[in-house]
Amino acid sequence: MKRFMQKLGKSMLIPIVTMPIAGILFRLSAPDLLDIPLFQAAGVIFSQMAVLIAIGIAIGLAKTKDRGIPALTGFLAITVLNEGLRIMNPDLDMGVFGGVISGLIAAAVYNQFKNTKLPSMLSFFGEEKLPITMIILIMIPVSGLFSLVWPYAQMGIDSFAQTLVGLGALGIFIFGFLNRFLLPFGLHHVLNTYIYFGLGSYTTESGEVVTGEITRFLNGDPTAGYFLGGFFVTIIFGVPAIALAITRAAHKKKKAETKALMSSGALTSSVAGITEPVEFTFIFTSPLLYFIHSIYTGLAGATLYLLHIRHGFSWGGSAIDYALNLGISDYGIYIIPVGLAFAALYYFTFYTIIVRKNIKVIGREDDAEFSEESTEAEKDLELSHGKHEYMAKKILENIGGIDNLVDYENCMTRLRLVVKDADLVNKDKIKQTGAHGVVKIDNQHVQIIIGPAAGSVLGEFKKIVEKD
Repeated sequence: MKRFMQKLGKSMLIPIVTMPIAGILFRLSAPDLLDIPLFQAAGVIFSQMAVLIAIGIAIGLAKTKDRGIPALTGFLAITVLNEGLRIMNPDLDMGVFGGVISGLIAAAVYNQFKNTKLPSMLSFFGEEKLPITMIILIMIPVSGLFSLVWPYAQMGIDSFAQTLVGLGALGIFIFGFLNRFLLPFGLHHVLNTYIYFGLGSYTTESGEVVTGEITRFLNGDPTAGYFLGGFFVTIIFGVPAIALAITRAAHKKKKAETKALMSSGALTSSVAGITEPVEFTFIFTSPLLYFIHSIYTGLAGATLYLLHIRHGFSWGGSAIDYALNLGISDYGIYIIPVGLAFAALYYFTFYTIIVRKNIKVIGREDDAEFSEESTEAEKDLELSHGKHEYMAKKILENIGGIDNLVDYENCMTRLRLVVKDADLVNKDKIKQTGAHGVVKIDNQHVQIIIGPAAGSVLGEFKKIVEKD
């Protein structure tokens, strides 16, 4: 179940890739910025998020390298579901949950029927094309079923949302805490999807009803943003403070190397909103530090709520989002002093614990000599993350070669490999290529933490595998 939920969470990243540019353009279209009405077209990404999620899940869970038919199957699933609901109950809207359910059914239908052969007179509709026929036949009764049962499920979801919102600062703390705490398991995307795109509803001036904390905030809902603002504190101030603490705690002879890596990680967090390059330097070496990080993330959100500070983002909580959306926030400028206070809290907490408990974060590892087989290129690569082709080649060598490889993919910051025998994976050698860490999930699943360059490394990895 954990593996399935991880893969489901990763599948939800596919549509989320569209959000940064869509959110920026949509915000720039406002009268208080560039006032270019045409840019409002980017807002369709948010109104069609259920469709994108259905397609993303169908692609992510389909057991094939060809993503075209699974994508079409996912699109047909959500389209038929929505039309069936409209016919049976025009007031019913499953929102992003409709996308999740449609994507799951689409993936299951594709995997079940993709190799099914039909009699010769119907052979054109068989094998990989059969799922796009079957999904229509299946989703019609499914839409009828959900038109009957979803109103009751909606009552439960609304109750959960009202409870979370009704808890005030505590509800926001719980969300912030779980957002970080579930990240190592890849489950935070599942929780985020509901909060970001399903929580609450708001009717815009044009009469359109939008749902979700992000979508409502960008459309001017004065009650949206309280679940989002705390991430500016964590991402712009907290994570860079962690990077500084790790750098200051590094041993003298490793300080320059640690500073280079942590500076890059801090910049990636504050500018791009991607925190994993810093978080994965301590997430597995010290669960205590990561637990504290999760607590502080929850506290940041609760603090802003108590101070009536409301702010939001379209992607990641970066400095770019902060600046662009400052004009539609409430007291958003006060995130800066709150962030500086949390930065100090983060820094002194992490530095003290790392030094007193001698936690082996980067820069404080036990000295290890390179083996005789180590090359100068490997030594350079340990300090540089630009040699993606070389990195991919050495990773393949040190997971037991192509004969030990079953499947491979990536998320934003990790290579996710399926191997025949994880005991053949040489973690130390892989780390020498510049990887931040290697995580053996079980005896077949291995994750290699690389950072934002994971996609580029996988591209080179794929070239080598297909060439061989």
